[in-house]
Amino acid sequence: MNVRSQISMVFHLDKCIGCHTCSIACKNIWTDRKGAEYMWWNNVETKPGTGFPTAWEDQEKYKGGWDAGEGELRLRSTSKPKTVFNIFHNPHMPTMDDYYEPWTYDYKALFDAPEGPDQPTARPISMVTGQPMDIEAGPNWDDDLGGSPVYAENDRNLEGLTPDQRRQLFAVERLVFFYFPRICNHCLNPACVAACPSGALYKRGEDGIVLVDQNRCRAWRACIAACPYKKVFFNWFTGKSEKCILCFPRLETGQAPACFHSCVGRIRYLGVLLYDAERIAEVAKRPNEELVEAHRSLVLDPFDPEVIAAAHRNGIHPSVIEAAQKSPVYQFVKVWKIALPPHIEYRTLPMLFYVPPMAPVMAGLEGGMVNHVSDNLFHDIDESRVPMKFLASLFGAGHEASVRYALRKQKAVRWHRRALTVGDVEPAVAERMLREADSSAEEAEAIYKLTSLCSFEERFVIPPAHREEAIEMMRDPLEHKQGVGFGFLSGPRRSA
Repeated sequence: MNVRSQISMVFHLDKCIGCHTCSIACKNIWTDRKGAEYMWWNNVETKPGTGFPTAWEDQEKYKGGWDAGEGELRLRSTSKPKTVFNIFHNPHMPTMDDYYEPWTYDYKALFDAPEGPDQPTARPISMVTGQPMDIEAGPNWDDDLGGSPVYAENDRNLEGLTPDQRRQLFAVERLVFFYFPRICNHCLNPACVAACPSGALYKRGEDGIVLVDQNRCRAWRACIAACPYKKVFFNWFTGKSEKCILCFPRLETGQAPACFHSCVGRIRYLGVLLYDAERIAEVAKRPNEELVEAHRSLVLDPFDPEVIAAAHRNGIHPSVIEAAQKSPVYQFVKVWKIALPPHIEYRTLPMLFYVPPMAPVMAGLEGGMVNHVSDNLFHDIDESRVPMKFLASLFGAGHEASVRYALRKQKAVRWHRRALTVGDVEPAVAERMLREADSSAEEAEAIYKLTSLCSFEERFVIPPAHREEAIEMMRDPLEHKQGVGFGFLSGPRRSA
């Protein structure tokens, strides 16, 4: 047993209001520099929708993630022979059209316009070319367009639906969308790290955060093609790859990442998990229908004496083990089993998990009265507006069992709380719902409190960083104090 610690996250999609406060907080801190204008380390997408970059889930086009064919894990995007041929052109990389051309406005024309009969306007100006442009795309261009035939119908997760289901989904009475915030998943088996010929990408041993060494990066851009979530970006000004760093300078001082701290809907949870690194390759090779449970099995019980002893032998500090015991992520993922990884079939074993949304029940307006499809107080999960196959494609590698389990438990918690607070549900009915959802009244109360009544400290259980034990402490702090920055860290020089 090779016990290691990993900073992990949970996003509760039922609470996301699509305000994009997280995206703006990240943008203002990390990607407001030249060459990074188009980057959104944190973005919020609308589902169904094509996402950012456009159709990033289409791995037939982008070849991201791992292939487990013939019992061996292989990168889909690259190999040793392909690396040579792809030096000057990588056919599986997103283009600027797949992202968007960043722009600003000609404010000078607005402020200095002479007096006249017409209202002056500020024309959009490309931040790449400096020339006037027509805006045709953006970081969430399909924002709120749940029924759009241009955007929503092109969502790859709709492919498992029948033609009738697709038509029904976009009918007015069934029209639905939900928000899908995304950051780097800081995977256990990151394809970006494996693909980099320079070894510039690495996974920190003490907390599992995936970073890019700006000094070692040689602009191969293999990481961008290999990441199936397209969360590595290329800075065209510095010639370096960049990605979400999970605000590790903040984590090291006990603060939540900027996007977590600023979240208006309080959908984000952060904590540390203990996992068995010896089983990563074995789990990543499992068949699709087994991947969710196999991934969950990697997470170890922080209360188990054997796990604690193995963690101590591996140099994990007791304070980190204590933080793992208090981790909200552990509760959502391992204990309650209602948080699921996105697109586990890419086999990168992401450590960002999502609580799937409970879509509203279908209803129609007849004679001024709203009539619900279901006669029950809360609809059955199969009567929700988002088809189960869609959610299974997003969170279950196409298999519905784990998604059904999560949704049924959430529904049972709602019945339980309704019986307690309003009283129009019989306690016996609520208890039966909990039993059928493999839950109990005590567990339902715990889920309710951590979802609705949690404090800041309960949502973010950040372990001490113990930088005094890291290799960085062997370096001159004055010489390396700008090491977390981006840009030209040293002048270019001709190789020998």
